[in-house]
Amino acid sequence: MDIININLKLQFSGHESFSCKQFWLKKGYDFVSNNKSFNNEEAVIDLGVGKNMVNSIRYWCKSFNIINEKDDTPTELGNHIFSDTGYDPYLEDIGTLWLLHYNLIKKNKASLYSLLFNEFRKERIDFTKEHLHSFLKRKCNEDSSINYVEKTITTDINVFFRNYASPERKAKIDIEDVFSNIFLDLELIHQYKKIGIDDKTEDWYRIGSEKRDNLPSEIVLYSIIDNYKDKTISFQQLLTGINSPGNIFALNADDLYRHLINISNRYTNIIYSETAGNRTLQFKEQVNKWEILNEYYR
Repeated sequence: MDIININLKLQFSGHESFSCKQFWLKKGYDFVSNNKSFNNEEAVIDLGVGKNMVNSIRYWCKSFNIINEKDDTPTELGNHIFSDTGYDPYLEDIGTLWLLHYNLIKKNKASLYSLLFNEFRKERIDFTKEHLHSFLKRKCNEDSSINYVEKTITTDINVFFRNYASPERKAKIDIEDVFSNIFLDLELIHQYKKIGIDDKTEDWYRIGSEKRDNLPSEIVLYSIIDNYKDKTISFQQLLTGINSPGNIFALNADDLYRHLINISNRYTNIIYSETAGNRTLQFKEQVNKWEILNEYYR
């Protein structure tokens, strides 16, 4: 099993228990682009939210690599997506959501997401919240610099599910608020009920390796260029390697193959080869990831 080489220590919490709303990243980007500070008391007025939500917007903008960690200035990715002339400032294209999903995991500020897609899914693709909690507790205990706090991990897990999974429609929830959570349209998580111990019904979740019909091949290519520096990359690396498209987008082998064929057919300087049974993706020359996105959004 691949083990993540984490340059930063594992990080949990920071979101103030709020999931990321679709409009928050644009709101946070515009805020810092106007040279405003999250630390200013007037931030609650400028952003139109409470103090805890101000902190949460800042956290999510950093976790998605929209603003820089050290000085709260816009990143190159932030400028490309959320400027007034950006690719998709209001997140109307499903490809942008996949792009943000990739960057959230690759950034690894919110460690749960990287650990889940790069490691946990290799242990099980069907799981309960308790399974995920036990896994994260084990990872914390393996890192001497991290203090395991049950409440913190539980909150992180609940926020994760609110970001990705559609809730049951109950009278007590704010439907409009809940369905503005950022990744519901990706449909990465399948929910179902299962009879457990003592004949009690349990909530189970599945993130299987599947065909992703709404995932653009250009976003897959962007992730490959961003994640790998080698000119030749094996199919297995692309399927199961750390931050690989196979891991992050939860692709099965057939769908990864489909994307690689699409890429090689479209770009003459990128070749998919199966010579002597050795499947590889080869770059004849360096490809600019921003040019790939420029073509996609054009």
